[in-house]
Amino acid sequence: MCGIAGFWHPSRPGFEPEGMLRAMGQAMRHRGPDSQGEWYDSDAGLGLSHVRLAILDLSPTGHQPMFSPDERYILAYNGEIYNFHTIRKELEEAGYAPEQGWRGTSDTEVLLAACMAWGVEGALTRSVGMFALALWDRRERVLSLARDRMGIKPLYYGLAGENLVFGSELKPILRHPAMERRVDRNALTQYLRYLYVPAPSCIFQGLRQLPPGTILRIRASDLDANIIPEPQAYWSVAQAVRQGLANPTRHEDVRQASEELESILQDAVNLRMIADVPLGAFLSGGIDSSTVAALMQAGSSRPVKTFSIGSHVAEYNEAEHARDVAERLGTDHTELYVSEDEARQV
Repeated sequence: MCGIAGFWHPSRPGFEPEGMLRAMGQAMRHRGPDSQGEWYDSDAGLGLSHVRLAILDLSPTGHQPMFSPDERYILAYNGEIYNFHTIRKELEEAGYAPEQGWRGTSDTEVLLAACMAWGVEGALTRSVGMFALALWDRRERVLSLARDRMGIKPLYYGLAGENLVFGSELKPILRHPAMERRVDRNALTQYLRYLYVPAPSCIFQGLRQLPPGTILRIRASDLDANIIPEPQAYWSVAQAVRQGLANPTRHEDVRQASEELESILQDAVNLRMIADVPLGAFLSGGIDSSTVAALMQAGSSRPVKTFSIGSHVAEYNEAEHARDVAERLGTDHTELYVSEDEARQV
């Protein structure tokens, strides 16, 4: 987990921008304890802040915000592109690899190169992963905000006075001096009804959640008019369903269909196990987490680390089921119990 945040005020902000970016980063430091970076475009009045949890390429070559080789584009990105090796190979074969060679082995550098080669939409349609990003085009003065297909990674945005503000969560946005903490009563109603605020609503007036599978492109002229354009979809769950219905599995034999499903799931899990740090899995003992842990163990040469949180209230406790699954799979299992007092303290 990393975190991104930033602001844009084409007429110049009425505060010290570098200090504001540092404050935004500190507000989300829990999302990225490995490094923090800020960048400010004094000509445009746009700033980016990033905190990093290093998963791929632990060296400084993965530091963000990241510049393209020609310094036209600057990327701040939270997430993982699981198929970045495939995209990197495609870039190389198409002649889009950096002329001076790759600086490191991070998926961030590959994503940035893909945006340069094919545009944001072209890069994201090729990407398998979870992400929220902010890409600044210094030449065209266009800011692109985008979110993954299923909305795994969060991204909030909106206007605070004449400023565009955005971030992985609300805490860094609330550090901006022009941000007023006025509760949106419609969003509050949604929260009381659903116990969460569904996208694109936000609990604060003036802010929205970027919908999953969309790209928001903002120009200086939009801010001059004090408006934000509507996000544009690059992926649709409805279209994916239609494609699936139009191309159903042709296996009449249940065993063959099951084997194909297992192969697809194994490939998906293997992609997500590419990392330069140790990996583990949360295990509840239910069907979903048990399946993921089993496929991780099948793709690993050593016991996979699994973790379970138990409750002392029997009807809420799933730790015993998780322990049975861990023993069956032979994982390196860790079990912790949380008391009511500890929950209240947190």
